[in-house]
Amino acid sequence: MAYKVTIKPSENSFTAEEGETILAAAMRAGYTLPYGCKNGACAACKGKVLEGNIDHGSPQISALADFEKNDGLTLFCQATPKSDLIIEGREIESNATIEVRRLPSRVQEIRRVTDDVVILKLKLPANQEFKFLAGQYIDVLLREGKRRSYSMGNSPHNNEYIELHVRSMANGTFTKQVFETLKEKDILRFEGPLGTFFLREETEKPIILVASGTGFAPIKSIIEYAFEKGIDRSMVLYWGGRRPKDIYMIDLAMQWQQDHPNFSFVPVISDQESDDIWDGRTGLVHAAVMDDIPNMSEHEVYACGVPVMVEAAHKEFTELRGLPEDAFFSDAFTPSIDPKK
Repeated sequence: MAYKVTIKPSENSFTAEEGETILAAAMRAGYTLPYGCKNGACAACKGKVLEGNIDHGSPQISALADFEKNDGLTLFCQATPKSDLIIEGREIESNATIEVRRLPSRVQEIRRVTDDVVILKLKLPANQEFKFLAGQYIDVLLREGKRRSYSMGNSPHNNEYIELHVRSMANGTFTKQVFETLKEKDILRFEGPLGTFFLREETEKPIILVASGTGFAPIKSIIEYAFEKGIDRSMVLYWGGRRPKDIYMIDLAMQWQQDHPNFSFVPVISDQESDDIWDGRTGLVHAAVMDDIPNMSEHEVYACGVPVMVEAAHKEFTELRGLPEDAFFSDAFTPSIDPKK
């Protein structure tokens, strides 16, 4: 059985087949709703069901709490219709012409920047054009149908290769491969680009960029794209890590600050240890933003990193600093690991 789904406020509508998620049906019909991980963990696709019945699927509790379900909220990447629906959601049109493709790539460079972070550069086939928006991600395709999602750290104007920032994860299938067995010239296959985390260019609002750890990768892509395009909006990057080594491209960010008058950089460390050499800002990265910018009503925020940071930033920026709901854009990193055999 098929169900009609109508999006408010646009009044666009589409049909969802039995068992098909709202997000999948919308995308099949050519409508792009915000999304990130597509596995019920990041909450980027959270929206409201105004009328109708759904099956919420299997969202992670951290992404969709019971009280939110009671308020009509759901994750569109997990929810399937059980009747005709009216939903409330923001449609995104900027990436409508970007084709999602499956491509091979050759490992060009494996550069370990810290003991637990590697930067991979993947060379694309010479006869293949790969278009993407700064901030989007790809799925690396592994054996047995497994996928691992990584944001691209390079700007679209440097698209002859793909740059991935990979942090070592306990029991991580792909990260174990990257840190132990992957070699230059090996072949990796991927699908992309994916995601709706990218720079909105229809406004002149000042930009606040918030990253934790390797959440810096898509933020880097966005910043380099803005520089390349000559976008002169004010930009400030807050990059948080547990220890100084986690700000693994601090020299690059400092160089940006020197070279671009509209850009400033604030690194923040949360768990400094006695042998760390650090005299900069300390504490939680989103708290540093709030300390510096008491009124965010005329700003846009782009946040990427661990879910707890992204969720705290969204809640406190909107509730305590006046940031409009539609001015917060995020991509929460939700690691996929395999249990010990």
